[in-house]
Amino acid sequence: MTRRTIVLDANILIRAVLGERIRERDPDDWPALACALALSCPIWTEDADFFGTGVPTWTTSRVRLFLAPEITGTPETS
Repeated sequence: MTRRTIVLDANILIRAVLGERIRERDPDDWPALACALALSCPIWTEDADFFGTGVPTWTTSRVRLFLAPEITGTPETS
């Protein structure tokens, strides 16, 4: 039996899997999008390319509000 080696281009493979989510966006964004989808977590970004991908995004201003409620005068929730 002869063994064959198949070499796959990660960019082509990921684009095929992510499909429309990454289409027409910055091609360098796919690793972050793939990780967010795999881990079911949001992306902390100021980059609008992630909007409409189906993954929640947090901007720095939202993260600050979430992490420092005492600064904004918002009561903490337990």
